[in-house]
Amino acid sequence: MENVTLLTVSIRDEYALISAFMRGLHESERELNSRTALWDDIEVAYMRHIIAMQEEYDGLCIVAYADGKPAGVIMGYVEEEDDSRFEEPAGDMLYISDGYVKPEYRRMGVYRMLNRTIEKHYTSRGIRRIYRFTLCANSGMRKLLEQEGYMATRVLYEKWL
Repeated sequence: MENVTLLTVSIRDEYALISAFMRGLHESERELNSRTALWDDIEVAYMRHIIAMQEEYDGLCIVAYADGKPAGVIMGYVEEEDDSRFEEPAGDMLYISDGYVKPEYRRMGVYRMLNRTIEKHYTSRGIRRIYRFTLCANSGMRKLLEQEGYMATRVLYEKWL
């Protein structure tokens, strides 16, 4: 495996880098789901959203560098528990909203490193529940998540009219 370094970054300060990762994520998702929005159509609003989540909801964005080159990213933020949940109370939750590794760095453990690092950061601060979404067609990510102890608890069904 390459020499991988993980750095916490400010999305606002590293806008171009994070936007490039998000473009890659959206293009990858578009290959699996044709209804995924084009990045050029949503970039401004989505970047504004994740900047706000980082700054207002104890968010964390970590970039992986392999031999000094940007290889992957993960982003998550804290959601406060309220009384509208179906699940047993667990306190605040970590929502991992985005994660992406460039194709040339996949299957090298980069995403696993990013995921474990963000989990460790938040669990050391008392978070006991982590949730995330992935496309049903993304079998590689589903397999990785299950290997990391995640389990599917709900399936989202959509009908486009």
